[in-house]
Amino acid sequence: MQTPGSQSSLHRANLERVVRAVRMAGSLTQAEIARTTGLSAATVSNIVRELKDGGTVEVTPTSAGGRRARSVSLSGDAGLVVGVDFGHTHLRVAIGNLAHQVLAEESEPLDVDASSAQGFDRAEVLVSRLIEATGVDRSKVAGVGLGVPGPIDVESGTLGSTSILPGWKGINPAQELSRRLGVPVSVDNDANLGALGELVWGSGRGVKDLAYIKVASGVGAGLVINGQIYRGPGGTAGEIGHITLDESGPVCRCGNRGCLETFAAARYVLPLLQSSHGTDLTMDKVVALAREGDPGCRRVIADVGRHIGSGVAHLCNLLNPSRVVLGGDLAESGELVLAPIRESVGRYAIPSAARQLSVLPGALGGRAEVLGALALALSEMGDSTLIDQSVQGPAGDGELRAAPTPAFT
Repeated sequence: MQTPGSQSSLHRANLERVVRAVRMAGSLTQAEIARTTGLSAATVSNIVRELKDGGTVEVTPTSAGGRRARSVSLSGDAGLVVGVDFGHTHLRVAIGNLAHQVLAEESEPLDVDASSAQGFDRAEVLVSRLIEATGVDRSKVAGVGLGVPGPIDVESGTLGSTSILPGWKGINPAQELSRRLGVPVSVDNDANLGALGELVWGSGRGVKDLAYIKVASGVGAGLVINGQIYRGPGGTAGEIGHITLDESGPVCRCGNRGCLETFAAARYVLPLLQSSHGTDLTMDKVVALAREGDPGCRRVIADVGRHIGSGVAHLCNLLNPSRVVLGGDLAESGELVLAPIRESVGRYAIPSAARQLSVLPGALGGRAEVLGALALALSEMGDSTLIDQSVQGPAGDGELRAAPTPAFT
């Protein structure tokens, strides 16, 4: 039994600092671990040696700044995390290890809106199949990250808007999936997970303040402030799609008129082209035609970009992010949509905020949300099991520092 303030409890706390820093980043050099945790280089070296001997971490030679270094990552067989992403029309599942390596991934079309039971049935089957494909024992699953295409009410854990997923009314997604899989599940909306995915693996790497804008059947934003997802007290932060652009505009599903979503989301944009391009048009087809030079599709995408840019300008004036990452099918149109976004930002944002902002396409495409779900599972799992399985007793470094700010939460 450890006594608070004792040598053993101080050592335990330092072990947790190091394991958490490595778990959140995927891999770090020992010098980076020291900077992240505030521990001395000697203490980090001792702890890494102890964790390596216990099989918790792996150490490989690397270089940093032209000098030889040692890269530390969690052992590939230390455990698994699962990412589950429900879109309105798809289900995607990924299995990863604690070293941030994706071991298996698969997606399938699915009408998620129709029935929550059908969605969870398919997710349960797909998760089981992919875990089996990895060849790793199911008991190694440490946690699951779950993404849904709507805001999650912080207090109840249910969807905050029944108009978005009517077939999910009264369902607590995390509890339902946890009951089926028998492991802890953490849930968030798809835009937040897209932001998390891009922050850890994609176009958001290296920045602490960004907004991830997802344009699909709706429009949402995932906000990262000081390296952490900002959800707001009710979990509805980032609903950029319901910024009012025109009080006399089309009626939005939220009940208001002229929301950004009514000028940018696929359900409102595609009808503009159906008379000339047919009723089987999809957003990815519009993007492909625009890239080939189709004038109607190029015009529609440019208009959508200008409208999104107006919403981004509001974000710039309020939050002053350093980067905006555009996700969803629309991002594949590249400068056809990014240039109009930048034009509107330059027109409507405070000049100093606009100058500091970079607008980039997402690097992960349709995988951003499921990778963000993996990152969510990694961030929510504890370190006690990892430490207990390899460390038998205190090494007595006796050093304790303030806990580091997590790379993502």
